[in-house]
Amino acid sequence: MRLTLSTVESVFLAEHQTCPQRNLLYAFAAQTPILAPTKPTSSTKPTKPQEPTARERGAAATGGGRTGRSRRNHQPDAGGMARSGRRSGASPCDLDREFAPQIAQLLAAPPPQSAQEYYEELIQSKKHDGIRVNYKGNHGKGVCANKDFAEGDLILKDQILVGAQHSLNKIDCVVCSYCFRFIGSVEFQIGHRLYFQSIASSIGCSSERHCHGSDVGSSTCSSGVTKEKSSTLPEEVIESLITGDVSLPFSDHFALPEIVACQGCEEERYCSQSCADSDWESYHSLLCAGPNTEPPRRSALHKFVEHANETNDIFLVAAKAITFTMLRYKKLKRQNDFQNKSAESNFSLLMEAWKPLSMGFKKRWWDYVALPEDVDASDEDSFRQEIRDLAFTSLKLLKDAIFDAECAPLFSLEVYGHIIGMFELNNLDLVVASPVEDYFIHIDDLPDDKKEEAEKATAPLLDALDDDYAVPCDGTAFFPLQSCMNHSCCPNAKAFKRDEDNDGHAVIIALGPISKGEEITISYIDEDLPYEERQAELADYGFTCTCSKCQEEKPN
Repeated sequence: MRLTLSTVESVFLAEHQTCPQRNLLYAFAAQTPILAPTKPTSSTKPTKPQEPTARERGAAATGGGRTGRSRRNHQPDAGGMARSGRRSGASPCDLDREFAPQIAQLLAAPPPQSAQEYYEELIQSKKHDGIRVNYKGNHGKGVCANKDFAEGDLILKDQILVGAQHSLNKIDCVVCSYCFRFIGSVEFQIGHRLYFQSIASSIGCSSERHCHGSDVGSSTCSSGVTKEKSSTLPEEVIESLITGDVSLPFSDHFALPEIVACQGCEEERYCSQSCADSDWESYHSLLCAGPNTEPPRRSALHKFVEHANETNDIFLVAAKAITFTMLRYKKLKRQNDFQNKSAESNFSLLMEAWKPLSMGFKKRWWDYVALPEDVDASDEDSFRQEIRDLAFTSLKLLKDAIFDAECAPLFSLEVYGHIIGMFELNNLDLVVASPVEDYFIHIDDLPDDKKEEAEKATAPLLDALDDDYAVPCDGTAFFPLQSCMNHSCCPNAKAFKRDEDNDGHAVIIALGPISKGEEITISYIDEDLPYEERQAELADYGFTCTCSKCQEEKPN
């Protein structure tokens, strides 16, 4: 197994090719086997962070984070409907007209009985017998307790249906592309981080790209790689961390899975062969741009990814949603052909393959995305037109790469826009705490004699990393069961990662006693805000909150 650069890492290096360190990681990619975590001898650590840790952010911020759309099960109010009803003119996509009836079926809300059966099967298959999904009046779906929960009890660990690490975050940390667990070793993670930090420092820049934002079509976010670092380390020190030639004190307490690379492109990295196989079967086999991929398709995939990295990486998640459906369709077709030669129509199979994504509440992205503060209301129509055009450019690039005529409705702009809108309205932040954070905290908690010895090795690393020593894995994802949970400003549950939760699952914990039959609610926003501010933030979700707290605080 050899270390290879991700697309984002390669682009970062290409943009900073004047740096004297530019060949270092390329050399590793060509020559260095990825080693299993090595055993250390002693240890060190920083002051515990004052800001909320990644674990405190939970499966992520449930509503106020950068991509914190949790759920809009509530019926939109008049203002929400007015904005979502805005139109951007006739579609420029021919497939929207050619497959209009099929698209309407794909985007129609599933019948309640069909949806109820889907969730019952999902809950049973995942053994989440403590909850059930109910349909109720004005609030659409909701999650209710199927048993009593005490404060602190685990209610749900919800597996990602579709998700992705933010593009720029790949410079900060290396995680499994399927389950998002940190991989390699603590030394490798630190070395990887310091390497890209050293490049940025050498040319005096901070790295910025467009990542998926909750309120704008394309919001800028940065990696933690900046130039204002207190110190830089010699190249050979960074190299020894990446290659595993050095073992840090006590790092064996934080062993990580060995890296397994995709056997096609060797760009996607995994924590196990099982995750590599699952990703291949679910998404990556259509998105792999390795040497075995036909050159025209490989070139088209590179162009699609490059466009997403330069504009908005939500397009990468949308592509995974489409490939997820296409691969499910192909699998259903194989099974159907084997079991019954007079199989139902291809489109019926496509509808079945689409079912998991059909459950998510959807609006067209450019109709429902919030107007940025720096865009005047008089320019709203042109802003939404630009967002639609951006999505259409992305879609055409994706279509060039993976189009399949049997799945043609999936490549309509209408469906693409609704997929992106679904992530806008239904996702939680994907956050996984860094083991590097735990490692340095462990060093800081050592007895004085052991701490002093360990810090001889770790203090220079901590100084070089500075405040960015514990950058978590950060991304966006759709969680099928968590997305059914409604909002309350006095919630009885929250998203919170425990120490043992080291992958991308959404983890929901009871905030207090919850009785059987009671609805389980989370907060989409900071519930400690004043009433007027809470309502203003929730208006972006298309509803007015009428929970008990809002009823009490509502002005007369």
